[in-house]
Order: sequence, then structure tokens, then C-alpha cells
Amino acid sequence: MNAAAESEKAGTSELSAIPLQAPDLSARELYLNRELSLLAFQRRVLEEAEDETNPLLDRVKFLSILGSNIDEFFMVRVSGLLEQVEAGIVEVGADGMGPPAQLVTIRREVKKLLADAHKCLSGSLLPALEAAGVQILDYPALNSAQLALVNAYFAESMFPVLTPLAFDPGRPFPHISNLSLNLAVLIRDNKGVEHFARVKVPDSLPPFISLRAKKKSLKRHRLQQTEEFVWIEQVIAANLSALFRGMEIIEAHAFHVTRDADIEIQELEAEDLLETIEESIRQRRFGRVIRLEVGDDMPAHILEILMNNLEIDSSQVYRVKGPLSLSRLMHLYSLERPDLKDPPFVPAIPAALTDSDEEDLFALMRRQNVLLHHPFDSFQPVVDFISKAARDPNVLAIKMVLYRIGRNSPILESLMEALENGKQVAVLVELKARFDEESNIEWARALEKQGVHVVYGLVGLKTHCKVTMVVRREEGAIRRYLHLATGNYNVVTARLYTDIGMLTCDETLGADVTDLFNYLTGYSAKRNYAKLLVSPVNLRERFESLIQREIEHQVQGKHGHLILKMNALVDHKIIRLLYQASQAGVKIDLLVRGICCLRPGVPGVSDHIRVTSVVGRFLEHSRIYYFHNGGEEEIYLGSADLMPRNLDRRVEVLFPLEDPDLIQQVKDQILAAYLADNVKGREMRSDGTYVRKQTGRRSSPANVQSLLIERVKSGSR
Repeated sequence: MNAAAESEKAGTSELSAIPLQAPDLSARELYLNRELSLLAFQRRVLEEAEDETNPLLDRVKFLSILGSNIDEFFMVRVSGLLEQVEAGIVEVGADGMGPPAQLVTIRREVKKLLADAHKCLSGSLLPALEAAGVQILDYPALNSAQLALVNAYFAESMFPVLTPLAFDPGRPFPHISNLSLNLAVLIRDNKGVEHFARVKVPDSLPPFISLRAKKKSLKRHRLQQTEEFVWIEQVIAANLSALFRGMEIIEAHAFHVTRDADIEIQELEAEDLLETIEESIRQRRFGRVIRLEVGDDMPAHILEILMNNLEIDSSQVYRVKGPLSLSRLMHLYSLERPDLKDPPFVPAIPAALTDSDEEDLFALMRRQNVLLHHPFDSFQPVVDFISKAARDPNVLAIKMVLYRIGRNSPILESLMEALENGKQVAVLVELKARFDEESNIEWARALEKQGVHVVYGLVGLKTHCKVTMVVRREEGAIRRYLHLATGNYNVVTARLYTDIGMLTCDETLGADVTDLFNYLTGYSAKRNYAKLLVSPVNLRERFESLIQREIEHQVQGKHGHLILKMNALVDHKIIRLLYQASQAGVKIDLLVRGICCLRPGVPGVSDHIRVTSVVGRFLEHSRIYYFHNGGEEEIYLGSADLMPRNLDRRVEVLFPLEDPDLIQQVKDQILAAYLADNVKGREMRSDGTYVRKQTGRRSSPANVQSLLIERVKSGSR
């Protein structure tokens, strides 16, 4: 048994031996490993691909998402662990597992995960797709007509793009770029000498070559279009003789490389942060190799060439039975087959906006706060808010924080229009938004070119808050209008992620946001925000005090209750405080989409804590923090998860809901629905595993995201 397995086994036995009286809340047995918890989330993503109640192409989409998530996991998390091992750093988390043990356990879990993923693809998804008229063929199975078609496509569209790269004493081993799919080719020349070459499968071409045909559907008694495809790497492998004229092709095998892609920014030494990040992005494709994926039939002599020249050992090699790079399956999701996807729905405009007699959005915001729950509520009111501000002659200034912007953004077009209309426009563009750096750099340069005041955040801190302020002149005075949110100003992800935002002109919040922007764009040491919780200024301290207050209410017999919804729960100080709250009898419901390092249900420690994870059609992204507060309920919304990086090393904002109707709406219509989900909701056990909630005899299936969609369709929201 390896060290990681022994550690895991020991942790399980020691967990059961925790005494019921006065347990040590710093004991490593009470904390789950961050990386293994993240892999447990990937297992839940795989379960959605395996779930036959999901539409077929949506199952394919989940398998593609799993592939992309695993790629990122290696590029960021595994690369960091390898760096620690090589540097001799013994960094042990609250769970007590060091980097070497984590790497061993990660390898075991990833191998099982990928094996199950490929079993799902070959044993379930591909047969179901074929039955539905979408067939993925292997090149040897093509008939003569299909062979003629794909070979002609190769000659016309693929051959000019391909670049074979030789490897010999006169030509060094070619660079293998990050996430690239390649063919390792062994050839023999006319003198009988064998040579190694590499052919990259071009990213610019689709991963499948389509073979269109018309077939009669006996079931529907009408012509039905059947989509037939073949993997692009198989077509290239079958036509290698065109690339190596006069050579004998001995064998060819696909391989996929994952490199270290975590950007390290030495901000204190960087004279120009934008240029520094641009250079870091260019270097990302040259990062050290973290993982090599190969087919299970790759022979040892080919693998040895790759390992030696990529400078990796056997622990970084993953053999796969099936096609490499599962993320490529997303190409199938683009097929025009609505019968194989979730039915589309049109997001609603909230009743506060549709039922109002006010045609002026600013007048409506003066009268009431407006809550927007995306994607069930349309993101268009947010776009309209900024667009209206850009055109309104009374608006003096617009200030925004932009984290993930996306391309072709109507919001940034409005900001440029605002500048043309003579308004002051100040934008903080976070250049360090991982894997969105290039898009953000493009927008930052475009905004600067137009004359927008662009800043890139604070040294050493990533700015992650979601805030917009519009300053308007009204009757000789100044009024501030705000949009505060849990999600990004990205019109695409607003249709795919669950997030909550609020339009308000609350004066105290406006003053706080003004101080926040002064902190972000200038110099400010302000520590006392009236309503906002801002990290790294006061968020941790205030949040811990809110939990402590709930403990005090429980001790006083006021039935303490916490409902905390977030993406991740990692911070061991917060976890320890939640354990203390549970020991005091506070009821704690945790809705944690991804990583959760807390163990629920441990006797004497977390008896009153329940952890639920919802993985469904939309990515759960909203952060909602509910405090019963002795009956005077409080809710905070915002950008911060309960992780050390969010609480200590990022600029984050949580803002309060103070309107009693909005508090009840969020508690009773949103949080209660999530807690009742017994279809997409999984409950966490104390050992870190998850089980689907059981539907009782008297309870009906409850899918929270479907419920919220139905409310939109019925107009009952």
C-alpha cells in the first residue's frame, strides 16, 4: 500500500475514533484534502454524463466539460504540487497530506475517473448517439464512398495545413505545445533506417470530419438526416504517406500533452503589468510538461522517446483506452439536434421592471431595489442599465470592475459610447483572470485607446468583485446608482451560470462603493465600510463575527441557523468556526458546488451540518449567505467564496439585502428550493463521498433549476 493510501486509511480509522467529548478541532482527520475534493466534484460532473435522464447531447457536453476540467486541474493544481516537491517544500494543509502523498493519490483517482469516463463514452454515449442518427466511425470501418470523401477532404483541406517535423541529430525534438494533440510517427527510409517524426493535429480544423448522408427513418417514415463522423487524427494517420513521400510508415500513435499553465506574476518587479502578463501568456505554451496522455496500445519504444524528450517520468504518463482529449467532444454539442438537448427557454424580465409604470429605469431604482437571478432572469436589464447611463445627458461618470468580460461585449461598447458622450469612464480590468487574460488585455488596450481611465488592480491582489457605479446629476445634487452582483459582466456566461445581482441607489451603499473605487484606483487605507464586506479589508473579520453571533443566539435559545451557498469551502479558520457553531447546536446548511474541505456528520463536531452539492444544467456560481440572526434575518450576496485566497488575497465584495421582501424571496424561493433538490442535489458524507438524495414515498422529484425555469415559463415568479 502506498503512503497516500495508508494516510487515507489511517484518516478513516482515526475519524471513527474521535472522542465525543471536547474533540480537537484542529485534528487533521476533520479536514478533507482540497485537491481530492475537487476531483470528487469532477466525479459528479461525470455522473451527469452517465445519467440517462439527461438529453443525449447534454450528456456529451458534460463529458467534454469533464475533459476540460481535468486539463485545467493538471495545468494549475498538479503543476503547483510538482513545483513544491521539486523545491523541497513541505507544505501540509489542515488535512495533513503533503505534496508527494497528494500526487500519488491524485494519480490513482484520475486514472479511475478517466477509465470510467471512457467507459461511459464507448459503452453508453456512442451507441446511444448511433441510435439517434449521430455516428462516430473508425477509419477502417469506412466504405469506399466514405473513404473517397475523407481522402479528398484530406488532400484539399488538411494536407496544406499539416507540418511534419523530423527528429534527428540535425533537427532537435520539436516543441509540443500545451493541450495539443499529436501523432508520433515511426518511418523507415529506402536504406532501411528508422526515423521518428511528429505531426501536430491542427487546432484550426474541427476534431471530426463530417460524412453527410440521407437515410430513411423507418420509425418516423420520413427522410431523416444522419450525421456521420470520423476522428480527424485517424484520417491524418491513414494518409501519412502523403507527408512522408518515398518512406515506409511503420506506425503512428496519438499523444496529448498538458503543460504548466499557471502564470506567476512578479508584480513588484514588473514595470508594466500588461506587458508582463502578455509575455507570461506567450510562455504558457512553453511551460514544463505535467501530463502525457497516450493510447493504451502505444508501444514502449515510442513512449520512451516521448518521455525522454519531454523530460517526464512514468508517473506523469496516463494510458487511455479511447480517443484522447475528451474536451473535443464539445464539437458534437454544436450539432443542430434540438431533440437531443435541453429545451431552450427565454429568460424573464423581473416583474419589478415589467409591472412598473416607470419608463425611466433610474426612477424605478429610486423607488425600489431590483433583484436579478440569472439565467432565469434576463441579463438584458444590466446591459440596458449601462447603455442608458452612456446616453443619459445627466450621467457624469461610470465606474466598473471587469473580471471575465468575454468577446463582442455590448457592455464595453456602451462604455466607449459613454466616453464619446463626454462622461468620465473609469474601468478596472483584472488582467490576471486565469485563462481570460488575452481577452481582457485586448479590451484594456481598446478602452485605453478610446481614452478610458483603465487600471489593472492592486499589487499582489487579484480584483474579483463585481461592481458598477453610475454617478448622475439630479436637481443640483449627485446620486449614485449601483449594480452589485455575484457574477461577471459577461453576456454569454450570464446564460450558463446561476448568479444574482441587484440594481439599487441606496445612499449608504453608494458611499461605500465610492470608497471602494478610491481604494482600487487611487490610494485609500479606509477600513470601516458601513454596509459592504470587503476583502482583504474587513470581510473575514465581519463574516466570522456573523457566525459567532449565530452561536450566541443559539446559546440564548433563539434557534441559530446558517445557510451558506458558495462554489468552494476551503478556509480552515471558517471551517473550525462552523464546527464550533454545530457543537453549540446551530443548524447549518451548506450548499457547496465544488470543493468542500469540511466533514459533515462527525459525532460531537458537525452533527448539525449538512452539505449539499447541486450539479445540473447551469453552473452554480451564486454566493448567498443567510444568517437567521434571532429572527431578524440577514442575507449577504457577492463574489467571495470561503477560501483563503478570496478572504485574504483578493479584492472581494459581499453586499447586504435589506428589503424584507427580497430577503424572503431569496430564502423561500431560492435557498429552500436548492435544499429540497433531490434530483441534481447530492449529499456529502463525512468521508468526502457524495450520494444522490433519495426521493421518499411522500415526496416528488424536485430539480431546483428545472423548477426555476418552470416559474419563468408560468410567470409565477
